[in-house]
Amino acid sequence: MSIIIFLSLICMPLMDFLIRSEINLPLQPTPFLVVLGNVQDGGSPHIGCAKSCCAVLWENPDPQRKVTCLGLVDPVNEQSFIFEATPDLPEQLKALHMFAPFQKDDIPNGIFLTHAHIGHYSGLMYLGKEAFNSHQTEVFVMPKMQFFLEKNGPWNQLINEENIEIQPLTNQVYHPINSLIKVKPFLIPHRDEYSETVGYQIEGPNKTAIFIPDIDKWHEWEEDITEKITLVDYAFIDGTFLDSGEINHRDISEIPHPFISETMDLFSSMPLKEKNKIYFIHLNHTNAGLNNNSEQTKKIRNLGFHVANYLEKFPL
Repeated sequence: MSIIIFLSLICMPLMDFLIRSEINLPLQPTPFLVVLGNVQDGGSPHIGCAKSCCAVLWENPDPQRKVTCLGLVDPVNEQSFIFEATPDLPEQLKALHMFAPFQKDDIPNGIFLTHAHIGHYSGLMYLGKEAFNSHQTEVFVMPKMQFFLEKNGPWNQLINEENIEIQPLTNQVYHPINSLIKVKPFLIPHRDEYSETVGYQIEGPNKTAIFIPDIDKWHEWEEDITEKITLVDYAFIDGTFLDSGEINHRDISEIPHPFISETMDLFSSMPLKEKNKIYFIHLNHTNAGLNNNSEQTKKIRNLGFHVANYLEKFPL
């Protein structure tokens, strides 16, 4: 009997390795990103919209339609972060907590903001005393965004009540958030009425991602987006509109974004492996790319690109 026990003790680790390999489980935990929303600031269905893109959703809301947000989970250091504080923050933090059960509550270790448009920071209100009443939740911001929060209510109340603690960032300077992950903000051109706008480069132990949910046009940026893509593993980039015909009731020059059609043309000569890195995010409620079964979404996929999907995970 003792010989059998001895042999089983030797074989069990080997069997465990083989079983885990067979079902593709990671042998070691690794940090990862998770998509917590892919819709433009106003959400979907969109206020005042009676078009076909929203009509059905008023009667039967799609629980996966959340405003653009990325979650970052590090199971090694037992930390979690989010990029953007959206109007859907409560549901997004609940979803993030599912991926980070080590957190004692739904509040992450930190929040990174890109700019002061309503879909990207207004969710901070839920951290106030009227809601969660958080204590010193770290909010990572650039200088003008810091000034905006400090000088305007109700946001400065969050600071004064110590619901949030501002953590300043510097353009093109890495901020190490722990031993495995570092984040670098970089300035991008956008309608900067109240703050500057940044994208983020997120580097894990094995892979790197960029997050650019809002930009005016690629040619207005001092960096070359096609070159930028070659240096990363994932690119979550502005896919607000499919093409110029999508918004016919507003002056499109007032809301400039690179159309998905333009971005795909820009990358048309790039190898498939580069196209495969691109995940369109921040889609307007009129954008047929929000429907995974639409002909437009199928075309995006057929050309080698992707639309970022709710709760989709990306190992770092």
